[in-house]
Amino acid sequence: MREIGLVVLIAEAAAGLLLAAPTVQAAPTSDDRGYVDSTARCAAPNKPVLFGSTANSRVAVCETPRGGLEYRGVRIRDGARLIVTATRAGDGTFVAKHDGVTYTVDQDALLIEAGGRVLRTEKMLDVHRPGSTESATAAPTTSASPTTPLPPPLPAESGYRPR
Repeated sequence: MREIGLVVLIAEAAAGLLLAAPTVQAAPTSDDRGYVDSTARCAAPNKPVLFGSTANSRVAVCETPRGGLEYRGVRIRDGARLIVTATRAGDGTFVAKHDGVTYTVDQDALLIEAGGRVLRTEKMLDVHRPGSTESATAAPTTSASPTTPLPPPLPAESGYRPR
């Protein structure tokens, strides 16, 4: 009887591990402007410089006709969005700041820091640099809030959809 209880306990633990294992999902639908139905997308006349997704976020860095940059980020879990100005660092990264938090994005990762402390480093799983041959599967600013409230999360911002 004791062995049966141990087997059941091991089976339950293994099932829990299987449920907790991360799932591999398809990259979100994109085109030459960013992710379709997402805030991580550059509206004309702005042009994307870089856009990508991590397991937790989608981001796009857009260039305005006057050469300014805009960071457009979405947290997939709840659709929370951030749209602020950004700067280009000399090493190919883009930096955006808002309410004491710094968001640094490049083709490898999204780094989120506050008060000199790394809050999160998210590896890019899908990254695009429109206008270049690079596309892989695997940004001091003035922070400004949009003058009008953002609408509810777009359909693509509620999480990945398996194909």
